[in-house]
Amino acid sequence: MREEQRWPHTLWIVRHGQSAGNVARDAAQAARALSIDYDVRDADVPLSSLGEHQADALGRWFAAMPGEVRPNVFLCSPYVRARQTLERVVAAMGCDLHAIVQDERLREREFGVFDGLTRLGVEHRYPDQARALTTIGKFYHRPPGGESWCDVILRLRSVMDTLALEYRHCRVLIVAHQVTVLCFRYLIEKMTEARILAIDREGDVANCGVTEYGFVPEPAPVGRLQLRRYNYSAPVADAGEPVTAQADVPAGRR
Repeated sequence: MREEQRWPHTLWIVRHGQSAGNVARDAAQAARALSIDYDVRDADVPLSSLGEHQADALGRWFAAMPGEVRPNVFLCSPYVRARQTLERVVAAMGCDLHAIVQDERLREREFGVFDGLTRLGVEHRYPDQARALTTIGKFYHRPPGGESWCDVILRLRSVMDTLALEYRHCRVLIVAHQVTVLCFRYLIEKMTEARILAIDREGDVANCGVTEYGFVPEPAPVGRLQLRRYNYSAPVADAGEPVTAQADVPAGRR
């Protein structure tokens, strides 16, 4: 007997709009500072003004879709920048903000002792850890008190179970973070470390960049999610808003 489809009909995974932390981090890097001058928790870093405009543009793009293909399930990281992005998208679609589900498993990677530091700051204050990161690589290296990419992947495996159990046949929009987007690709497409790091080296995920999967029925019996587009920034660019892609690194202090 053929099993029922177990995946969402469509899955969009979006990185949040440009954050005030991205801007502060760029200023710190340009000044060759050791730390980022932004004294709030990383979880509380809001969108920048440009990030708000990017989120609005993305919302208009979704709103222009026919009703039968628009997202009807909304999940996000509880970090302020991700929540604000999804709220603006949902508002542009004319949907109820109470439909948004915040899920801590979608949060940013935990940076541990690297939190609030620039690359130069990490090398200056934690030279042993900087050397370990270079030797081991970011897929496996876990800074003290923080997470490796593998740790993020572990929590996202249970999100994949939730998608299969609670949201099959649905059209699901997730707003989260750069590493989250990449780790979802690793899981859904059954990649190797080498493959996902090669994609990462091609460039950062754009703020409000869209990664989209659609359900296909093969292989039987349960089918799979197939990549339709990755890091699609046209919704922002076509609206005349600047496309930004600063890396997600520690932007504040926890």
